[in-house]
Amino acid sequence: MSISKIYFYKLTTDDGGAPCVTGELLSLAICKPMIRSTAEKGDLIFGFAADSLHKDNRLIYVACVTDKLCDGKYYKVSKYAKRSDCIYKFETERYFCKRGSLYHNPEDLEHDLGRYPEYPRANVLLSEDFRYFGKAANAEYKTKFPEVCSAVECLDQGHRVWHTLALRNEFLQMKEWVWDTYEEKKIGEPTSKPSRSVCHRSKSCGVVKV
Repeated sequence: MSISKIYFYKLTTDDGGAPCVTGELLSLAICKPMIRSTAEKGDLIFGFAADSLHKDNRLIYVACVTDKLCDGKYYKVSKYAKRSDCIYKFETERYFCKRGSLYHNPEDLEHDLGRYPEYPRANVLLSEDFRYFGKAANAEYKTKFPEVCSAVECLDQGHRVWHTLALRNEFLQMKEWVWDTYEEKKIGEPTSKPSRSVCHRSKSCGVVKV
């Protein structure tokens, strides 16, 4: 599977909502609408801790996108219904927040799914090929991959596209290093407990293209 794009961003919270890891599947269903809209099968996603979460910008997860569900399919297929990030339901041609959901509130629906009636953001990325660290995360990558370290540290608010072969190669090498070092897909539990009062939105995102 060829990798066309590499996404990396900083998580302001890590409470099991975005990403959500249950069993052998990682899903990105809420927040990061740009990544969920533009990423495709085979792309790589790196999630690092924001300064507000961990000042050393430790690596929270790496995922290779193995499937993408568009047009709200994630919320309409029964096999995903019990996943904790499946917080919306589709009834009478509209989406609604599920009662008792662990994450977000009704006012977050438009940000997550987009405006009625098209709901253009109702895309969910799935990965069966990932490494999730959570509270077991560390910043060891910084000593091994200086290009990645520099890019992550200077990543601020906004969306930036990188066309640097050296950075791309380091990200690919880093992915292989992580896979060689850790055999289990889920290494640690989420850093914090779920909370509907916590916002998962992060305004920093970088994309590395060929």
